[in-house]
Amino acid sequence: MFPKASLTVVVALALLSAATPVVQETGTHIPFAKRSLITNEDGSFNQEEALKQTARTHNKHRQNMINLEQNMGREAFPEGAEIKPIMHYNTTSHHDKRQKEPTIDESNDLEWAGTISIGTPPQNFLIDFDTGSSDLWVPSSSCTSSTCSKKRKYTATKSSTSAKKSGTFSIQYGDGSTVSGPIYADKVSVAGITATNQAFSPVTTLSSSFATEPADGILGMAFPGISNLQQSPFFNTAFSQKTATNNVFAMKLAKSGSELDLGVTNAALYTGSIEYHSLSTSNRFWQIGDANALVGTKVTNSGFSTIIDSGTTIMYGPPDAVKTFYASIPGSAVYNSAAGYYSYPCNALPTIAFNWGGKNWVVSAANFNLGKTSTRSTQCIGALAGQDLGLGSNVWLLGDSFMKNQYNVFSFAQNSVGFATLS
Repeated sequence: MFPKASLTVVVALALLSAATPVVQETGTHIPFAKRSLITNEDGSFNQEEALKQTARTHNKHRQNMINLEQNMGREAFPEGAEIKPIMHYNTTSHHDKRQKEPTIDESNDLEWAGTISIGTPPQNFLIDFDTGSSDLWVPSSSCTSSTCSKKRKYTATKSSTSAKKSGTFSIQYGDGSTVSGPIYADKVSVAGITATNQAFSPVTTLSSSFATEPADGILGMAFPGISNLQQSPFFNTAFSQKTATNNVFAMKLAKSGSELDLGVTNAALYTGSIEYHSLSTSNRFWQIGDANALVGTKVTNSGFSTIIDSGTTIMYGPPDAVKTFYASIPGSAVYNSAAGYYSYPCNALPTIAFNWGGKNWVVSAANFNLGKTSTRSTQCIGALAGQDLGLGSNVWLLGDSFMKNQYNVFSFAQNSVGFATLS
């Protein structure tokens, strides 16, 4: 079980940009809890958990494309984008047994979560903060499934500021189950930053794929254009209500000292300036273009677009592009062609990096390694997989395996994503 995250107010921190002077800011930060199941305790790759995470990522972004079509029309789709079929996965009894064991591995990272409150008086929840989606949901007291039984649940009748709205919320996952429920509005607070009358869903059905998750629910931090609720996401609401002073948030995802900064950047967490890159889309994802992938000093792929997604564990690219990428890693081989996973020699990984016309942002060998193909193997699984997620013909998804390597800044004010070197 994860420790309850403490909340700390940060005063007069600096947001740095090469194009602008230092701005003194006031905001809040939240330490993150974390856990992992993709790498087993013996250092081997947990393929079953990885396949489950791949299916969840696929289906999350499938729903995002459905939401985008609903909110902005099919013309908002980038070239090559489509609503893909549901990706299904099956868990075995062996996998189910392992999931019930206390296999939390603090040396690896899968999900970062912090405490929020909903309602008056506040009801607390441990939440996964997700830059790849835009809606808030938590379990409802009306959810009686075994999956909900271990979660903290929202009780509308216990909140004097609760209000039921019309409509329903629903996301379908690959195990055949859903996350779904009614739509409510209530006061939502994250470390003192509050959004009143914030739309969210207290879900009455909760996919069994969330049974082993430490978090109770998800708080999306992307744009309204991909909201299933068709409402303003939490941080946008908070800024519009002036409880978040600056229209920016940032994340440090690491083995220790992980943190979410709201309305502020924390200058103690990085050195030098923040390298900003303008968004290549509007009102959708935290997506930046003109990216290059490097293996050693060789640019293996160029001119592609990247979505920075804290709710995704690893990295994904189009299958042909990822095949080209691994062709530059000596000794690499296909591990699971359907899932798009590759192996490589554990002790001979060249430097892996991405850039957007500025600095090379290196993915460390530790963060690229998802574990050995077997306990005694000298081959490891790479944290970049080839999958067509339906997001566009030349779009890559960079999740936590990328984000853990630097400080990540998301600026609504500048319509940009920024990166800075960790201190």
